[in-house]
Amino acid sequence: MTATTAPTPAALRAPAPRKPRRRREDPSVVPLRLYGLRRGTVAIATALAVLFAVFTLIPVWWILVNSTKTEPNLFATFGFWFAHPFRFFHNIHAIFTNQSQGSLSQWFQNTVIYAFCGGAGATILSATAGYGFAKFRFRGNHALFMIVLSALLIPLTAVAIPLYILYAKVHMDSTMEGIILPFMVSPVGVYLMRVYISAAVPQELLDAARVDGAREATLFLRIAVPLMTPALITVFLLSVVASWNNYFLPFIVNNRTSLDPLPVGVYVWFQHSVSGGGYQDFYLYTVCAGLVTIVPIIVLFLVLQRWWRGGLLLGSLTG
Repeated sequence: MTATTAPTPAALRAPAPRKPRRRREDPSVVPLRLYGLRRGTVAIATALAVLFAVFTLIPVWWILVNSTKTEPNLFATFGFWFAHPFRFFHNIHAIFTNQSQGSLSQWFQNTVIYAFCGGAGATILSATAGYGFAKFRFRGNHALFMIVLSALLIPLTAVAIPLYILYAKVHMDSTMEGIILPFMVSPVGVYLMRVYISAAVPQELLDAARVDGAREATLFLRIAVPLMTPALITVFLLSVVASWNNYFLPFIVNNRTSLDPLPVGVYVWFQHSVSGGGYQDFYLYTVCAGLVTIVPIIVLFLVLQRWWRGGLLLGSLTG
């Protein structure tokens, strides 16, 4: 018989070696190893992103702070911090009620009409054109698409004068339709829609619907459009921002102050402020009007950022 030794009390009390616990990984976070980046590289990229964010937000902070001041404090106090008295609501009320050199309410209404009508038109045209380029094969498809993209190489200033002459011939100058129509043309939107539709709308699904007897309009409206929602939101946002901030085109083709958008109207106020003649308050009015101009776009991006971000990510992966 073999003798067995009983375990000592110290061995009984010694805990078993623990296996290393794995950290619970968030499924929504992509590990750095999949990007092939080191932590030092990520830290540098993060620092640069923070610097870019600060550089971008400094003008917004300056406008917000100075819109709360009086006209003397606008020049006598530190520009990046608040001063007494706090006149924000009084200033906002003043710029909407003062109509001595134009109506901010009218300019704001015109800008909303131009931006959303132009954005909706650009989205519809870009969606239909992108769907046609992505899902139909016809002679000259690639060449025609290259011609559309070549429009990106032509600056707006080069076509503004010819466009005004054309509008004058057909009596569309100084009209709301004449201002909206150029905003409905978006080569970038056509490109984004073609890239997105090629990746997000399966050709097999469309072919199966055709076999079942579905018409092309039904395929587009009931199958393709629901799958194109992120791209549609992205193109709409880009088109709205381009229309909202456009100054040069309305300035050239419009001669009626009642049809001026916000960029043109705010520039008129700025010209009065630098000219003197009792218009010193328009310095403050210009600052407050700038805040009113940028806030709606920021709110729109915050509301629609989920779809906008998804559309840009898919376009970057497939383009």
